[in-house]
Amino acid sequence: MKKGFLMMFFAFILVLAACGGNTDEGNKAEGNEATTTEEKGELVIGLIPSQSEGEMETAINKLQLELEEKLNRTVEIDYYPAYNGVVEAINYGHIDMAYFGPLTYVIAHNRSGVEAIITQLVNGEPYYHSYFITRADSPWETLNELLEEKENIDLAFASPSSTSGSLIPGVELKERGVFRDANDHDFNAVTYTGSHDIVAESVVNGSVHVGAIDSAIFEARIRSGAINEDDYKIIWKSEEIFQYPWAVRSDMDEATIQEIQDAFVAITDEDILNAFGATAFTTATNDDYDAIRNAAILDGRMDDDLGGN
Repeated sequence: MKKGFLMMFFAFILVLAACGGNTDEGNKAEGNEATTTEEKGELVIGLIPSQSEGEMETAINKLQLELEEKLNRTVEIDYYPAYNGVVEAINYGHIDMAYFGPLTYVIAHNRSGVEAIITQLVNGEPYYHSYFITRADSPWETLNELLEEKENIDLAFASPSSTSGSLIPGVELKERGVFRDANDHDFNAVTYTGSHDIVAESVVNGSVHVGAIDSAIFEARIRSGAINEDDYKIIWKSEEIFQYPWAVRSDMDEATIQEIQDAFVAITDEDILNAFGATAFTTATNDDYDAIRNAAILDGRMDDDLGGN
């Protein structure tokens, strides 16, 4: 009887030990899973003001949800009202990734080594242009014709830090000898609207005679029905400009970069694509922006404070 009791007691102890071992193993596995999720953390993305925040809201919400699903991590997308805010945010580690204009990107890369990893395609090409646009009923067919009346012309740029809305068209006007800077020019008035959509609006409502605008955003707004193509006339078109980059902080690991690139390349939602003037996304590198870097150096922009609006 005593022997039988002891055997039952030891058997009970072994069962408890086995159960305890399984629990520890389960806890360890759960701990590993939790650690993996924690290591991924939150991916924070900042956007420059290429269009007004209201225009971007649907696309931003959709992009956030799509990236969260594809990357299996929390994603936060913040809209910045000024270009400089995005540059400073990534420079000081407040965000992990940013959507830049090419000019903003080369300045940010120069300051903190951020790296371009994604850009947009428009009809299969990673390029866009700067346009000067006027109302369709304006008397000018070319920029040359408009400049014959320059002293009576009100001109609008986008942001001072915009590549297609300021740098490239500004260089063109400088080469023609009619523009030195915002306070020294041959026009009746020069204004900066802060975003490309406001340029288009200012032209069509008659607030200005001519405006500089990103061709991809202009055409995307036509496709989406936000503006009517028949209301406008393009009187000047720049050479090709490499598309807007999405760049990450300099210390981001290669595995995460690859995951992000794969996630963006897989995006097909038209609301997202149209908001960024794109028909698809593709990969990009820092070398793709050498031409913009050279233009920025020649124009004295590499030390700009990117004052935003």
